[in-house]
Amino acid sequence: MNLEKKIAIIVKEDLMSWQKLNVTAFLAGGIGGSQEVIGEPYWDASDVQYLPMIDQPIIIYAATQAVLKEILKKGLSKEVEFAVYTEELFNTGNDIANREQVRAYKTEALNIVGLGIYGKKNHVNKLVKGLKLHD
Repeated sequence: MNLEKKIAIIVKEDLMSWQKLNVTAFLAGGIGGSQEVIGEPYWDASDVQYLPMIDQPIIIYAATQAVLKEILKKGLSKEVEFAVYTEELFNTGNDIANREQVRAYKTEALNIVGLGIYGKKNHVNKLVKGLKLHD
């Protein structure tokens, strides 16, 4: 676990419950899939192996779409990486279509409903400062 880095997920506050869960899962997978944050596999006492998970806490926040857009804008100049989930992805059926939907919009025009952030702890903390934890 890298204690100098932090993971945060911010979800648009007015989504339906199933959408919030879906967005959170996809964003966490994006961070885990591209970073050195995956731990070792798990084993139970019966010697059954389970998949590894992200090896550090993930803090989940809620925000408006305007705040999500502002965080992305500010964060692009900091030492952080983003996973992005846009509203259009609720209507696609596969990864290729998802990437096409994101590619269709300029950064400032993205219909962001969720951001996953991974980077230096102080940079992530500045970006999420003032946000409420998701309940």
